[in-house]
Amino acid sequence: MLSLSDLRKEYSLNVLDESNVAKHPLVQFEKWFQEAVHAEVPEPSAMTLSTVTESGLPSSRVVLLKGIESGCFIFYTNHQSRKGKQLDEHPVCALTFFWPELERQIRIEGISARVDEDTATAYFQSRPRESQIGAWASPQSTIIASRHILEERVNEITKRFEGYAVLPKPKQWGGYRVEPHWIEFWQGRTSRLHDRILYSKSENGWTISRLAP
Repeated sequence: MLSLSDLRKEYSLNVLDESNVAKHPLVQFEKWFQEAVHAEVPEPSAMTLSTVTESGLPSSRVVLLKGIESGCFIFYTNHQSRKGKQLDEHPVCALTFFWPELERQIRIEGISARVDEDTATAYFQSRPRESQIGAWASPQSTIIASRHILEERVNEITKRFEGYAVLPKPKQWGGYRVEPHWIEFWQGRTSRLHDRILYSKSENGWTISRLAP
């Protein structure tokens, strides 16, 4: 039997108070993100994306944040992947960042929508060529018989676009922008009395509140 009851850690690196956070959550997010980069947190842009299945069940995986534009969090994927289909069917989603080195977590809830084709194409063509070929070769989230099939598809795509200075973007590949309406900043504290500052959006802007740990 696996027992984890004795695994405990006291959090004491920082404090978080509603009196000194930024008035806008994205300003606060960028501040914390830069601190995570400065602290050399591994993969600071990695975030858990949670979606809703057609049966109303939760579904989560880790993706990479690729930017914040016009108040929205941006990431890219295959629209025909499981997460892509779920987002197109049920746009509600959640994002979670966890940076244990700083004893911090950020939870975001919002509504997703596809980014426009020009934006998606520009980002796709800025990626390493191998990543572009991989996006063409992989029928993401579908069952395949073996890895050999992927390797063969990569070889085929590589030959197809040999001599192309720039690869075209696959029709099924693109991005999503998540417009947040709820963002919680979590800072670990001693005795499990953690700091939780919530930004909730309404017609009048953002309201800042403190949540009990």
